[in-house]
Amino acid sequence: MEVLGVSGSPTSPSRTFSLVQQAIDFAGAVPDKHIQTSVINLGELDVKFCDGRDPMDYKGDTKFVIEKVCSCDGLIVGTPMYRGSCTGMLKNMFDLIPNDALLGKPVGIIATAGSDHHFLAIEHQLKPLIGFFHGHAIPGAVYANNSHFHDGRLTDDGVIYRLQQLGESVTNFAAMAATTRDPNLGADRPEIKRK
Repeated sequence: MEVLGVSGSPTSPSRTFSLVQQAIDFAGAVPDKHIQTSVINLGELDVKFCDGRDPMDYKGDTKFVIEKVCSCDGLIVGTPMYRGSCTGMLKNMFDLIPNDALLGKPVGIIATAGSDHHFLAIEHQLKPLIGFFHGHAIPGAVYANNSHFHDGRLTDDGVIYRLQQLGESVTNFAAMAATTRDPNLGADRPEIKRK
């Protein structure tokens, strides 16, 4: 099983990436779960804008990202908040993936911003987006603002603890789903059309 982290920050180094990496480290450290982990930094890849073609027709970094999201068993996504919303590059990733890419998968959400001004975007934008893909947004999304960092490093114990809870929850949910997954899941449902 694999839990994948995706940072939607366009900058490097990135506070968002560091939080996603910490949550992924916690996800991979859950005892007796045998979880593989990896992290994608969208800001370092040449991901093309979605143009409506079949997701499987993309090449290069775009194809790599689509295939990683489709094949993972759990996902942790992180984004800086700009103007009350996620970054364009993270939204573009969601525009690129097939409609069933997150079906039944746990998804942990991490957001960063200068202040708490954008906190509710998690509830009003990101969770509904995960729901569109029939993924399970894990309760306990993590939000961090500038006051939680010192010299670019996360120093707030509460945020660190919530990252641990988030990472472990994604792993535990993914492991449970893998042991109870019906091999005929979706067999009696109309096929989800790939756009």
